[in-house]
Amino acid sequence: MLVSACSPKGPYAVTNKVYKHQADSLTQILQVQQPVALTDSAGLAVPADWVGTVNFGIRKPNYVIIHFTAQDSLGQTLRTFTVKHTGTSAHYVVAKNGKVVHMVNDYLRANHAGVGKWGSVTDMNSISIGIEIDNNGNEPYTDAQINSLIALLTRLKTTYFIPTANFIGHEDFAPKRKPDPGPYFPWKKMAEHGFGYWSDDILELAPENFDYVTALRLIGYDTSDLNSAIIAFKRHFVQTDIKPKLTQLDMNILYNVYQKY
Repeated sequence: MLVSACSPKGPYAVTNKVYKHQADSLTQILQVQQPVALTDSAGLAVPADWVGTVNFGIRKPNYVIIHFTAQDSLGQTLRTFTVKHTGTSAHYVVAKNGKVVHMVNDYLRANHAGVGKWGSVTDMNSISIGIEIDNNGNEPYTDAQINSLIALLTRLKTTYFIPTANFIGHEDFAPKRKPDPGPYFPWKKMAEHGFGYWSDDILELAPENFDYVTALRLIGYDTSDLNSAIIAFKRHFVQTDIKPKLTQLDMNILYNVYQKY
């Protein structure tokens, strides 16, 4: 796995300087040690003090969200993530040649997931790592990309003890808005390496009274727009058909998969 490192005089010298300045500002905030200033309903000061505990640590990521860039090149994506007005970012970008560009410290919050819901999680940016893969959404992923992604996911899973179930796509978290990483993404191969789940080769028939809506919800999908949830599920776990209707095969797959979550 290659991790990018721009020289001080490289093309991203200015944005690297801005990153360092913002990181330094966050460090200063963390070093503040003073009591909270509170007033009661009568406007009187509430007694307060600061006592530093010895039991604390940095918050760590618990999810990985996989995206495609929906752009035409690595350079275009890096441009998008290094200008203020886009307001978007990711922790990592994986180029077509397998190069991995690290853009946000893993312990910091990147703006990659946006509005969505997975189980009870609505603020996914605060607890996840976002990985963007250089892909326009209408093309297969390269072998080099997938090999580098597996290496990266292996490192993230072992470093932060991320559960197998918590490797999902943007489409899973935001089914009403996003289609990525889309039907070309090799979720089965990811599951074989321990990143998410996949259906078994031999499927049991779903019961006649199978509550597929509840099953989708138990996996994590937001079913407030059921058609969008079905499409997102099929993009991830079926991939050959993304119509908003569950066939018998789809039901069998869902019945098999939801029991793993």
